[in-house]
Amino acid sequence: MSHYSRPLLTRADADALASARDADTTTWTGSLDLGRSEGVAQLGPTQWQWAGLAYPYPDRLKDRTLYYWDGDDFVAVSRFSGSLIKLVPTSWGVPTFEIDGIKMLPTSKESPLDDARRKVALVEPRGKTVLDTCGGLGYFAACCLDAGVGRIVSFEKNDDVLWLRTINPWSPDPDAPSSGGRLQLTHDDVSRAVTTLPDASMDAILHDPPRFGIAGELYSQAFYDQLARVLRRGGRLFHYTGSPNKLTSGRDVPREVEKRLEKAGFKAQLALDGVLATRR
Repeated sequence: MSHYSRPLLTRADADALASARDADTTTWTGSLDLGRSEGVAQLGPTQWQWAGLAYPYPDRLKDRTLYYWDGDDFVAVSRFSGSLIKLVPTSWGVPTFEIDGIKMLPTSKESPLDDARRKVALVEPRGKTVLDTCGGLGYFAACCLDAGVGRIVSFEKNDDVLWLRTINPWSPDPDAPSSGGRLQLTHDDVSRAVTTLPDASMDAILHDPPRFGIAGELYSQAFYDQLARVLRRGGRLFHYTGSPNKLTSGRDVPREVEKRLEKAGFKAQLALDGVLATRR
């Protein structure tokens, strides 16, 4: 699917456009792609123009919601296919997403893209072939591309998340010239797809699975054995675990992950909000 290129609106953006019109201003300057770029809107009494196309002023929009133009109106960037999946604006510009109201990326202390950049740096992707197991919005892939990765092989099984990527201007487009053909994004379940990858075909791995209660198979010994098989000796793996509350869950997930990775053939240690491991 091609990337969306029309305006993305938050409530603040819509209010700013309407306020400028009500102040008898004929133009408004700002960003309508979550801070990626700036442009100038031409303001009329009932419509405004952006990049040569006309749009109506939207009705009052909701907070914590992004809106895109579907050809008839500005509608929320969300889908429901068993779960409600929604692209959510942040104060950093770079959005996160939620599944049934559960935030999938950390945003309280820094941009989710900056958070991804710190984790990607641990596997030193420059010039390497990297496996990105659970692509999500593609922030790991974006940081790998920026860091000069040789090739990144990414899997995402949820087609609604893949759709969010086409709307999100911060998600890398595999077909864009800036990707240089280095990003291979596949709609597939990595727990199955990993079994088809050749032995020692990856130089590094980034594993950012959903929480254990949703995708326990991606924390299993069998899956870690497969990651060890496809990673060359000396290759690094970063496994995001988060910091689930041991008092409420009764489990120490990071330590469990560390032990299973050791059993699979890694030397593992806790790092950031996950586990950093090296293939022995």
